[in-house]
Amino acid sequence: MIGIDLVSIERIEAFIAKHGQRGLERFLLPEEILLANKPETIAGFWAAKEACSKALGTGIGAEVGFHDIRLFKNPKGAPLLELSPRVKDRFEIDSCALSITHDKGFAIAVVAMEKRRA
Repeated sequence: MIGIDLVSIERIEAFIAKHGQRGLERFLLPEEILLANKPETIAGFWAAKEACSKALGTGIGAEVGFHDIRLFKNPKGAPLLELSPRVKDRFEIDSCALSITHDKGFAIAVVAMEKRRA
């Protein structure tokens, strides 16, 4: 299962200007807010969560919310993601891989997932 998302960094800057900290809290967990100190990082996190929901085939909504997807970094700074136990069990997900990049005003994220074997 694969999902991809592209987001304009300018769009995220406008979102932050309009909604501030409260807006960030709508889609980022507290520990993610601490990591997301630049608009391009925030845009990458938005794209990652959207790409993850697309890989699951749901989009963000009742089945999978922004806070069901936790983003963090490994010791070398590479992005990682973890699904909430509820989502992981419901969709029978064994593993997830994430890649984020940003350039020329855009952030892109790709998520690949493997289902548990029966």
